[in-house]
Amino acid sequence: MNQLTFKVLQSKEELAKAFPIMNQLRTHLDEQTYFDLVEDAQKNDQYRMAALYDQGDMVAVVGFKPMITLYYGRFVWVCDLVTDTNKRSKGYGEKLLEYVQSWAKENGYASVALSSGLSRTDAHRFYEEKMDYDKLSYVFKRDL
Repeated sequence: MNQLTFKVLQSKEELAKAFPIMNQLRTHLDEQTYFDLVEDAQKNDQYRMAALYDQGDMVAVVGFKPMITLYYGRFVWVCDLVTDTNKRSKGYGEKLLEYVQSWAKENGYASVALSSGLSRTDAHRFYEEKMDYDKLSYVFKRDL
């Protein structure tokens, strides 16, 4: 990790470059659905995407949005966090999560929260042991 840079992704070209990495996490999305959802979330939900580059190569992507709830107060929700499969275990996820935490603090948010699939035990270990996140609850969903 010699030359790390962060970039907020906004243009369709930038988002297109992030799709192959994001699709490793969000495998159910085709590219058009991905573009539609990102555009809608940016327009209506303050969703932001950022990428981490190592020596000019995109290696990890994060999607997050500020939220307010009675339980958490003012916080930032990490919707998506993924490092390219071929680039894992190099500290990129940590750097992107630190980026989100800094953004949250600079913008007056009290905390950062996220959910992680039940089967992602390596991710849970990363969040709890490496990043010092607390496991507070389960997230429930019902398809309609």
